[in-house]
Amino acid sequence: MSDIAVSVQNLRKAFGSQIVLDDVSFEVPRGQTFALLGRNGVGKTTMIRTLLGLLPCDSGVIRVAGCDPATDPIELRRRVGYLAEDQSMYDWMTATELCRFLEPFYPKWNSRLADQYLDRFEIPRLTRIERLSKGQTVKLGLAVALAHAPEVAILDDPALGLDPVSRKEFNRDLVEHLQAEGRTVIYSSHLLDEVEAVADVVAILDRGRIIRQGPTESLRAEIQRMVLPHEIVRRTSAPAGLLDARRHGETWEVIVDGAPRFLEELAASGHAAQATGMTLDDIFEACVIGRPQAWASA
Repeated sequence: MSDIAVSVQNLRKAFGSQIVLDDVSFEVPRGQTFALLGRNGVGKTTMIRTLLGLLPCDSGVIRVAGCDPATDPIELRRRVGYLAEDQSMYDWMTATELCRFLEPFYPKWNSRLADQYLDRFEIPRLTRIERLSKGQTVKLGLAVALAHAPEVAILDDPALGLDPVSRKEFNRDLVEHLQAEGRTVIYSSHLLDEVEAVADVVAILDRGRIIRQGPTESLRAEIQRMVLPHEIVRRTSAPAGLLDARRHGETWEVIVDGAPRFLEELAASGHAAQATGMTLDDIFEACVIGRPQAWASA
């Protein structure tokens, strides 16, 4: 069995003249939680749907749990659990009735596992789905997505619409149950705070391309903020990894991808500076809407 659970190579998808995904490539090792980040409308859901075989890609090679979504869609869905942002369920059913209804569709459905998830997520079994809270509904969607013990769990903005406390609780469940079981997870989101605590690797999607990808801790180590005197900025060439530059009077606030290397270069030229770490939210903002061209105005 391959150590790679999900492989995407040179994926392209367009709707008419609009290119949504342009030469996208990434791999997800087994047991890893991979976060796909991007603003609304940048192609995250299109990416998820191509992984599931719900949309055909125009070109590229996709393998999910060893399956080609284009040629093995049935087998792929047996190996993958999917929770959509707009997950719809039969509102007149109870959680117990929903599980019984879904069981025949999955040869590997595990009734005992489904019961365990209902207990763990504290989902009322005999209450109609229409009467469940938003948080309970999301957790029920996760429970039925995992009841057949899939190799890969794909979560498309699952906590969208939840309040901050419910999002934290959902992520706690994600960490305690999915990551503890060593499952491979692809987690698509535009809510950065909910990803930071659970993602092993982050990929930032913007304008159809992955513009930055790496382990969460590596991104924090490499992308940092520093404050420099105007004179240094005026006399120094912009670093290759400059993501953002803002002037505040006689100082500049700059964000650099490759901050440790740039600090060494400054020190070698006789300039002392210090860098500070950033949240994933700040890193995402710098990568997507940063204005590095402002350095040239110095």
